[in-house]
Amino acid sequence: MRPRQPVPAGESIAPGYQALAQLCRTGWLDVYDCWSEERDCRCVVKVLRSDRRRERRLRERLLREGRWLTEFTHPHLVRGYGTGERPQPYAVLETLTGETLAHLLDVRPRRPAATDLALLGLHLCSAMHYLHGQGLLHLDLKPSNIVIDCRHAKVLDLSIARPPGPGTPGIGTEGYLAPEQAAGGLLTAATDVWGIGITLYEAATGTVPFDGEPTGPTPPVTRFRRLPRPLAEAIDTCLRPAAEDRPTLSGLACSLDRLLPRSRRAAPPAEDWPAED
Repeated sequence: MRPRQPVPAGESIAPGYQALAQLCRTGWLDVYDCWSEERDCRCVVKVLRSDRRRERRLRERLLREGRWLTEFTHPHLVRGYGTGERPQPYAVLETLTGETLAHLLDVRPRRPAATDLALLGLHLCSAMHYLHGQGLLHLDLKPSNIVIDCRHAKVLDLSIARPPGPGTPGIGTEGYLAPEQAAGGLLTAATDVWGIGITLYEAATGTVPFDGEPTGPTPPVTRFRRLPRPLAEAIDTCLRPAAEDRPTLSGLACSLDRLLPRSRRAAPPAEDWPAED
């Protein structure tokens, strides 16, 4: 069965939500820019693709993510507005200003400065600390799941989030998997520490250390980019193959916080990345 054509602009996509434009189509979702009649503002609506609506597992995944994001409140997590099942399963999220980190890394000629990398890492630590406090691991931290607006980061996509425990081999995104994710081993908070580390590694260098599953030690970040030693060490320790050798979230946050001058802990907006260190 082929997926139906996108819902035309002006048509209702869910009760109280009018489609403005299709934002993207994934392997199982259609994502729309919509107008909320109740809130009198734009929002994002995720719906199952028409050819995947009979798959109960995907229906439950979408509705579960929508419920979580509606219940959770954190400045570095995207907010949810609600979910529903008619006329098709859907989840409503806030519209974010800014751009994904992946897009910024693609279009900007300069890499983020060391202080911006440290601030990004602190925001990710904060979001993961909250999420872990709710009993969940994110398991898919990467630049395309992070939106940046005036140096403020928000994490997206809880579609594969789950509690700690034994994993399914390969769950997550190829190139960003912690060794235990790739192998289907025990998933813990350290798995998301790897996600923070590999995100900072790519933001700093423009590349990820592995094309597929991680094999062997991670090449030091300084092989591709000169960085202050404490920052390089913080990133490298997140990417140690053994989960027990990685820093805790609180330890990582402390290391990153020490890299920020007091004047930069509430950094002003900027139109571009500062020059590289």
